Amino acid sequence: VQLQASGGGLVQAGGSLRLSCRGVVPGFYSELYGIGWFRQAPGKEREGVSCTAALNGGSYYGDFVKGRFTISRDDANNKVYLEMNDLKPEDTAVYFCATTGCGGDDIMKWINYRGQGTLVTVSS
Repeated sequence: VQLQASGGGLVQAGGSLRLSCRGVVPGFYSELYGIGWFRQAPGKEREGVSCTAALNGGSYYGDFVKGRFTISRDDANNKVYLEMNDLKPEDTAVYFCATTGCGGDDIMKWINYRGQGTLVTVSS
C-alpha cells in the first residue's frame, strides 16, 4: 500500500497551500485507517502535523499548527487533505501522509503505509 502526497510548492509567508493524500493501491479503503500528515525538515526529526481517525473518529493537530491547518477526508475517493493557511518559514519541510494511530494515547506514534512526500517551501 502506498499513499501519494501532492500539492506542495513555494509560497510566501502568510500564504496557503492544500496538500492531498491518495491511496494508490486498488482495494485500499481509507475509511478503515487513521491517516496522518507528517513533516520532516532538513536536519530535524520527523514530527506529526495532524491526523484523522478511522471511521470519522475525530482529528488531532500538533500545537504548532492549531488554528492554521485543517485536515479533512474524502473516503469515497480514498483521499485526505491538509489545508494550510498562514504559512510560516518554519513550516518549510517535506510533508508526507501515512497510516497511523489517531486516538487516545496513540497519536501519530507509529507509521505503517506511506509514500514519498511533497516539498513545502515558505519564503519570508
